[in-house]
This record gives sequence, structure tokens and C-alpha cells, in this order.
Amino acid sequence: MKTPPTIRHLHWFQRDLRLADNPALSSHVAADTLLCVYLMPKTGPWCNVTGMGPQRDRFLRESLQALRDELNRLGQDLLVLEGSPELVLPDLVSRFDITEVSACTAPGYYERLTYERLQRRLGVPFELHRGNTLFTEDQLPTGLADFPATFTPFRKQVEPLTITPPAAEPVTLPPPPAAQFDAIPPAQALPSPALPIPGGRAAGLRRVRQFIFDERRIVSYKETRNCLDGLDGSSSLSPWLANGNLSAREVAHEIFRFEREQLANESTYWLFFELLWREFFQWRAVIDDHGLFHIGGVQKRGRRCCFDPRAFARWSAGDTDFPLVNALMHQLTDTGWMSNRGRQIVASCLINELGQDWRFGAAFFEKHLIDYDVGSNYGNWQYIAGVGADPRGGRHFNLDKQAAQHDPENIFTTKWDGFRKPQQQHVTDAADWPLDPQT
Repeated sequence: MKTPPTIRHLHWFQRDLRLADNPALSSHVAADTLLCVYLMPKTGPWCNVTGMGPQRDRFLRESLQALRDELNRLGQDLLVLEGSPELVLPDLVSRFDITEVSACTAPGYYERLTYERLQRRLGVPFELHRGNTLFTEDQLPTGLADFPATFTPFRKQVEPLTITPPAAEPVTLPPPPAAQFDAIPPAQALPSPALPIPGGRAAGLRRVRQFIFDERRIVSYKETRNCLDGLDGSSSLSPWLANGNLSAREVAHEIFRFEREQLANESTYWLFFELLWREFFQWRAVIDDHGLFHIGGVQKRGRRCCFDPRAFARWSAGDTDFPLVNALMHQLTDTGWMSNRGRQIVASCLINELGQDWRFGAAFFEKHLIDYDVGSNYGNWQYIAGVGADPRGGRHFNLDKQAAQHDPENIFTTKWDGFRKPQQQHVTDAADWPLDPQT
């Protein structure tokens, strides 16, 4: 009788930091050994906006430790390494005699290039599975070739579709190979007392239960979603979705369960509506590819702007002439989070009031947001700049009106130290003086 071949599988975790509803992981539970790997991400070199901010780093490390604990309960472990996937993964394949590799796809131009290089370099089958989306590409009514350029046609196409229920967590996993699994270095930052959002699947599930079922805040979500402070009106589920602690299908089906068992109204629909916006940007990131990072977007629309280091530094530090913008920027750097309304306000300020290149703001968000994902972040910045999915050609917010509407008594602005000492609009120093032609 012929002996079956030994299957030594490697799963590369990215934005799928969970065991449940993880098609890449669950499809290989019959392997002889399983090596689970995570590679710490690096952000792009935009105007010295490099690395991860302290809160984003903290949330990620907590999520990794929580995933490792889940794996340990099934006799598995997690190897967390630094380095380029194109170099590290082939080395691991060779060192552990791996016979197959899998990953859940993450949208993005650089991610696509990485997958293509790995297909060439690994020397073993490399399987890419569905990422953290509501639908697979095959389920989209038009596929990607005729995918809508704006949200409303997309929403009308997919709203009638049935969302596949999430898959259960595997009850067993193959054992790991003999390897040294070092401790995950703890984060340097602690959760901000102003927004204590811990990383990890258990915390995400707890928030779903709290927001939808225990406190039933979903019932009034449409009226409270623009609240500037986290956990007051927003669902705040985006950090766990962005890191893959929760799957989008899990959240959608919890919404549907609440509507079946308790109540369905405009607000319960609106939380699903926000999931559809997320879905739209996930697929646009795949389609737009490197156009997601062009100053003129995929439309290559010309934009008159500049880069003024002082203006960008003031915006980044929350030291502008706009108190609400300052408060929101302080909230972001302290907590790693900002409400959707707040993000629109500060983006409009950088683009319209300060006349800056929107991509620098998107890169600053990439550094700090605990819920960063490339599609939603860069897609929303393009939307405000008028070079993306907004059919109106951009949004210019009246900052005084926004402050009066969303913080009429200056409670939020005062809490986050938004009132700053006025500064000169322009600064001239010796380097700007005209040269004397006689010297």
C-alpha cells in the first residue's frame, strides 16, 4: 500500500487574526504539521510618516497575543517575525520543508505585488483564499470588470444578495513543527483611558454583544453615529474588523439575528449600510490598484495643491487655527481612533483650508489608526479630495458649522485641548530673503 505524502502546511496570517470564518486556515486542518506565521507590517515613507503609532502598535500586539492564546488552546503556536514576506517566507519553506502555503487575501497594490513575487519564489503551491469581505469575487453581480465606480450603484446591486453564514472555528489543528516560538514583545503603550479598546477577538465579540444586544445601541445608531467620542454613539467595531479579529460576515449575521429576534428599523439597517461601505472600499482597492495612491486618483484628475511642511506639522500636531480640528487630531494621536465624522472634518481641513496633498494626511492616518486598512483609509481620503468615489467631486466642510452642529458647547473641543494660541499664517526667515544682486 502506497504511503500518502506528508503535508507540511504554512499559514501566513495577515488581516485574519482569528480562527473562526478563516477559509485559508480551516481548509488545511488535515495537514500533518502546520506552521502559523505573522510578519510585522511596515508603513510607507511619506514625509517621515513611518512606522506605526503607539496605539496602532499596541492594538496589533494585543491582537497577536490573543490569537496566540487561541492557537495554544488547540496545541498550536504563532511565529511572529520581522522582515519582508518575499524573503522570510521562502526561507521558512526551505527550513521547515513546507509543502504548501496559504493566506487570506488583503487588498492593495503592494499586497498584490507581494503575492505575485511569492508565487514565483516559494517553490511550493501558494493558495490565496477569500479575505475579510462579505462577498467573494464570484458572488459580485458584475465581477470586477464592471464594478461600479461609486457606492450607490454597488449598494443596489448587492443589497438583495444572501451573505454566506460565517464558518465555525476549527475544533482541532495539526501540530506545529519543531520550532522556537519566542514571546511576542509587549507594546510600549497602554490603552488610552479616554478610549480603552483592547485588541483581540474576545474583546471584539464582547463589543458586538454589548453594542447590539446588551445595550441595544444599534436601535438608535443612525442618530448617534456622528458622535465624536468613541463608544458613545459609534459601534467602534472597525478596529477588530480591520485587524481580522472579527469577520465582516460575523458582524452582518449578528445584525440580522437582532433584526429577526428583536427589532428591525432604519438604524439597524444603517449599521449594515456601513458594512457595505467598507465592502465597497475593499473591492475598489483591488480594482484601483496603484491608482489608490495617485494624487489625482484613478480618474487622474488634476489637483492644485502643495506641501507646506509647517502647515502639515501644525495639522498633525493639532495646532491649527481650527479648535475642533485640533481636538480631533489630539484624540487620534492619543487613542488611535477618530469618529467617521471627525475624519471627514480633519481631512477637509487639510485639503481645503490648508491646501495640502491629501496623501500626506492619509499616510498620517495609516500611522496612527488602530482600524487602519488600505481600502477604507485611502478610499475615504480620495472621496473627500474629489478624486475617488464621490460623484459630487469632493467635500468641503464648513468647520464653524461642523463645530456648532457636533460640539455646540465645546465640551469635546475643551476635553481634547483644541483651543490653541493663534499663530502667524506665514513665517518668513532668512532663508526666504531675496538675494542682494550687489553681493
